[in-house]
Amino acid sequence: MTDVVIRRATATDLPGIVAMLTDDEIAARRESPDDLTPYQAAFEAIAADPNQVLVVAERNGELVGTLQLTIIPGLSRKGATRGLVEAVRVTASARGTGLGTTLLEWSIEEARARGCALVQLTTDKARADAHRFYHRLGFENTHEGFKLRLN
Repeated sequence: MTDVVIRRATATDLPGIVAMLTDDEIAARRESPDDLTPYQAAFEAIAADPNQVLVVAERNGELVGTLQLTIIPGLSRKGATRGLVEAVRVTASARGTGLGTTLLEWSIEEARARGCALVQLTTDKARADAHRFYHRLGFENTHEGFKLRLN
């Protein structure tokens, strides 16, 4: 098995990324690989924004992970910039191999290199395994998150 390569996602990666998003019992209710049109529009917006970094992890030429890092300038915390990690996914075949740790460590270092003072993320309350994983990486559960669906 060769080393993992983490790189910026390209448009040709989109079907594989969507497959990772849908290969999850929680996300499967809100995602659909049947029509890539909305994902293509979102990909183009992400690719055009310098504060967005969508990456994939490749092992032996196969997509095995993905995440999105958003850089958010802010006024609070004395003008601190934050890194927001979203849509972390690892394929079923690569779970338990340390790939999730590799992806998160990559995002932390990328955020640090971009001048971020902190990295934050949210995860569904039902994802107990993910909560343990993030705690092991040093993330603290310091806030309650709220979402309001608009569509």
